[in-house]
Amino acid sequence: MDPIRILIVDDHPVFRYGLRALLGAEADVALVGEAESGEAAIALATELAPDVVLMDLNLPDLNGIEATRRILAASPHVAVLVVTMFEDDDSVFAAMRAGARGYLLKGADGDETLRAIRAVANGEAIFSPAIARRIMEHFAARPVGPPVAFPELTEREREILDLLAAGLTNAAIADRLSLSSKTVRNHVSNVFSKLQVADRAEAIIRAREAGLGR
Repeated sequence: MDPIRILIVDDHPVFRYGLRALLGAEADVALVGEAESGEAAIALATELAPDVVLMDLNLPDLNGIEATRRILAASPHVAVLVVTMFEDDDSVFAAMRAGARGYLLKGADGDETLRAIRAVANGEAIFSPAIARRIMEHFAARPVGPPVAFPELTEREREILDLLAAGLTNAAIADRLSLSSKTVRNHVSNVFSKLQVADRAEAIIRAREAGLGR
């Protein structure tokens, strides 16, 4: 099996040295190049065709987000693993939107870094534990959509109630929905029963109070 081809993108020589030493001790990975800037990363990604790019975000010319976006536009098969000090939400989600397959903090130990490299090379998405928690908290905090009006109704019954509230007659509803008049009457009767209303006027009032018929 061919080794995983790695391109390191980071402007700190000491950090690149540490990664070089880590990768050099593994038989299933091969360091094929190093870049100190975003522009150099784009050029080397095209030239060297790596499997995985280890991408810092804070680069001297072109930031890692834009470099990631351009690399993946030209070579969508490449797996970009962000390795950075930044753990703010803006950086994390910008990297995800750019197409990064993983996000690792620079404090990660060697084993965690190697696991992440192998995971993204295998098509998986992987994040540092702290980043994964942030992502989960972000989506858990998102407000849910508004509740559906009259959940006891079927989708068709709700559609007919909406048209009733808009002032359409049974005949007009039948024409609009390509249904027979008898079918519409049956649906209207079911709506009245489920909403426990006595007549059409009461059903329309309930529907409009719930925002239907607009």
